[in-house]
Amino acid sequence: MIDRLLALLVLCVVLGAPLGMAMAFTSTMLLNFIFFYPLFMSGIWIAGGLCFWLHWERHWTWGPGQPAPILPGNPLITILVPCHNEEEHGEETLLAALGQRYSNIEVIAVNDGSTDNTAALFDAMAARHPRLRVIHLAQNQGKAMGLCMGAMAARGEYIVCIDGDALLDPDAAAYLVAPLVNHPRVGAVTGNPRVRTRSTLIGRIQVGEFSSIIGLIKRTQRLYGQVFSVSGVVTAFRRQALDQVGYWSLDMITEDIDITWKLQRDQWEVFYEPRGLCWILMPETLRGLWKQRLRWAQGGAEVFLKNLDCIGRWKSRRLWPLMFEFSLSTAWAFSLTLSIVLWSLGQVVELPAAIRVTALFPPSFTGLVLALVCLLQFAISVLIDRRYEPGLVRSLYWIIWYPFVYWIISLCTTLCSFPKVALRIRRQRARWTSPDRGIKELRKS
Repeated sequence: MIDRLLALLVLCVVLGAPLGMAMAFTSTMLLNFIFFYPLFMSGIWIAGGLCFWLHWERHWTWGPGQPAPILPGNPLITILVPCHNEEEHGEETLLAALGQRYSNIEVIAVNDGSTDNTAALFDAMAARHPRLRVIHLAQNQGKAMGLCMGAMAARGEYIVCIDGDALLDPDAAAYLVAPLVNHPRVGAVTGNPRVRTRSTLIGRIQVGEFSSIIGLIKRTQRLYGQVFSVSGVVTAFRRQALDQVGYWSLDMITEDIDITWKLQRDQWEVFYEPRGLCWILMPETLRGLWKQRLRWAQGGAEVFLKNLDCIGRWKSRRLWPLMFEFSLSTAWAFSLTLSIVLWSLGQVVELPAAIRVTALFPPSFTGLVLALVCLLQFAISVLIDRRYEPGLVRSLYWIIWYPFVYWIISLCTTLCSFPKVALRIRRQRARWTSPDRGIKELRKS
């Protein structure tokens, strides 16, 4: 009951903050926040990405012909692949996992109540590949349950978790596990997903998004010590850390965000490893993209509200920047909505001058600065990430559409998800649904 009241209080604050800002500081201050918040965050991400590259990344050797990382003690690595209805992509995924250059691995495929031919396919593969084991769950229990069952059956101390349609780079497992072996307080290492669905504008934009937005954010968050979320499609975990935090939560819609916070609240560190490459499928339709981003937004809101007590705990102080960043981004979405409402009302009624919004678009100079900073961010991210994906510079043409397409989607998903999560009475088991995997799949060669 206390948790629900606290969630409702936060919702009231988030919904009321933009209105209070408009009334107390005038619409000019409201518009300044709307226009300059993205500018400020772009500057933070640029600085963080460059610092990460200068301090660590520029010294790394990576590329074709380079030897795989040597792991002290040659530990056993378990590659865990939870699947539901992966008849079309499952074999390719498992073969890529089995094809790691690091030899001491086992692969566990968890067939979570598939209704297609996934079970027969996996059993046939297990008969041909002795390093592959298959676990069958009779009913669809959800990805979190599949991960928990696979982790408990794993023989390795280090567990690399990937999705059932993802293709691991031949050295990805070794790169992801190396920080776990070398740093005993690291509980998880998130990898570097690369998009391989590029047959539509939405798919092509996401190629640039994962480097210029997500990649820079991960690098920046790693600098100040905490990561908002590991990548659900490719992350390595230490079994001991998972055991201490109780593994994945079964009632969270985004188990990857939740496990990240559980680990960091228990004082485990989370690293980002750009060389842990994994080629993934992403939505290429607006409907598929909307469903995916709505789930991400809802999962972020769930974890934020679940961990509100971090604010009052000195032990959890390293999570405060993440809480503050999420709060600002949510307030930005509601502030933009409020400005649209005030502008629309101003077209039909006379509003007080203090809250009157006369234009929805930024002044020419402000808009020009924002556009130039965005382009600078895209260019820097391409320069940093091009070693992992030759030809990435071509995505700079498509990424210019990012603000128009994704900021609107981010705005709408936040507006839909945050009140829904705050007002929900009871969480339910999160189960599998079939995602949009793109219209035309292109495998990275």
